[in-house]
Amino acid sequence: MKYPTFVALFALCLLAGCDKPSQHLAAQLQSPVTDAPYRVGEEIPAVAYLQHDETYNAESVIPPQCYTKTDGVNNPCYACHQTDKSDANKPNQMFDGHLQGSYDFSDLGTKNHWKNLFIDRTELVKSISDEQILNWINQDNYSEFIAKQQKNDDWQGEITPIQNLAYPERAFDDLGFANDGSGWVAFNYKPFPSTFWPTNGSTGDVMIRLPDAFRTNQGVYNQDVYLANLSLVEIALKGLEGVSTPVIDEQRIGHDLNNDGQLSKISYLNKQSHYVGDADEQLAYQLYPEGTEFLHTVRYIGVDKEGQIYNAPRMKEVRYMKKHRFKSKAALAASYYREAKEKSFEQLPQTLYLGDSGVNNTFGWIINGYIEDKQGQLRPQHKQELAFCNGCHKTVGSTYDQTFSFARKVTGEKGWGYINLKSMKDAPNKGEQQGEFLTYMERVGGGDEFRQNQEMLKRWFKKDGHVDKQKVTQASSLYELITPSPERALALNKAYLTIVKEQSYIFGRDATLVKAQNVLQQIDESQQPLQPEHRYVWDMQLDWSKL
Repeated sequence: MKYPTFVALFALCLLAGCDKPSQHLAAQLQSPVTDAPYRVGEEIPAVAYLQHDETYNAESVIPPQCYTKTDGVNNPCYACHQTDKSDANKPNQMFDGHLQGSYDFSDLGTKNHWKNLFIDRTELVKSISDEQILNWINQDNYSEFIAKQQKNDDWQGEITPIQNLAYPERAFDDLGFANDGSGWVAFNYKPFPSTFWPTNGSTGDVMIRLPDAFRTNQGVYNQDVYLANLSLVEIALKGLEGVSTPVIDEQRIGHDLNNDGQLSKISYLNKQSHYVGDADEQLAYQLYPEGTEFLHTVRYIGVDKEGQIYNAPRMKEVRYMKKHRFKSKAALAASYYREAKEKSFEQLPQTLYLGDSGVNNTFGWIINGYIEDKQGQLRPQHKQELAFCNGCHKTVGSTYDQTFSFARKVTGEKGWGYINLKSMKDAPNKGEQQGEFLTYMERVGGGDEFRQNQEMLKRWFKKDGHVDKQKVTQASSLYELITPSPERALALNKAYLTIVKEQSYIFGRDATLVKAQNVLQQIDESQQPLQPEHRYVWDMQLDWSKL
């Protein structure tokens, strides 16, 4: 099967540039798919489900990783499913660590609907040259997307412009503040194991933005106030007594933050009862203030002329979250109870769709997402595609306030600035001594959930299948540990592009090169996923002081 030439593809991008996002999505769903890996009469293409608004997978909240063949001993499950009751004050009351030991699926969920995992894309990848894929990934598809949203008077969702976001070195200053004054701040965090490791298919970044009152003092923008409040959010979310900070001028804030009786310049911030500046909210343990926003871009794997890996300009997805409503620990507990009650009555998961605004996860957050259309332009995700987001950002035991990345930020001053894998080493998790990624590879038995990343197996594992612990601990940085070779990077980019051309996201978004071998197509609920001795209690927060 051959795909259209890239010259024609880029021409189509230009011709489609004036479409409104909602109209553009509708047009995509009307387009016949003739190049998908299916046989006519036997398989229905993904776009047909979307076009007719027929649900393909009502259990899309169960991610592909949950169908991993564990053999009772290979455990990637612990990274999401956790029950740690040692902290009675934590707001996350999911306590789903038991899922490491049981398949608590609905009847529908026992079937693996992520059939893109079982497609060998070898021949499809061969039709795309290295030059073509490099031309593709080095294009900025974010700026045009934002311009279209801004011109669309019918658009009712959020608009999140960051000037030059495709090129982070232009978009952000050294502390991560967006140079365009938009209020977005990039931070340096450790990618979650292992879906978000570049070696497994994508690069990415995350930006946070607090409401206007957290950025101003007497109505005027004040970076010292903003830095202090960002640091206080970190203190609250991680449950810290204080953090190091870039230099903050107390005089500009008008508040003696270190209680030394004078207004001076400080580089360490102690825990406060309230946020500063024009914000008067109290800090809430492990919870963000209302109005907090996150922007997460999922990108192709960039490969420069020297073979170095970086975050490519082209984005696979742009993901957005906003805490539209603050919920106390008690209110969250009620939400968790409601979810558990619905499941006990064997009700399928419900997604509250809000049109252009995305979906409401019912835990205080609105979630939205944009993904490439066939021509590579970002488009709003269909509600079936968005339902997938609730699988991670709703009821998972390991999250902090339904989020992942900020709890994994390098603590304090060194964590402000755009993500840089070369600046980080393999810090252990909170309460542990050994590096997190080393521990993960030991527990999983591979360099990805499916244990099929052959390059990771060759690099970091011995011939007997055990991790080469000495070699992993000697890695100079996370960059060395989790970035692919240029050859693998290009192959993964090509594999994902074939999914883009098919628009088959509801069948799976993982850029796998060959048919998955260590993945179950049907769950046998009589079998336990993992033996008791291979189940773990874990906190995804890192202990950066151990480095």
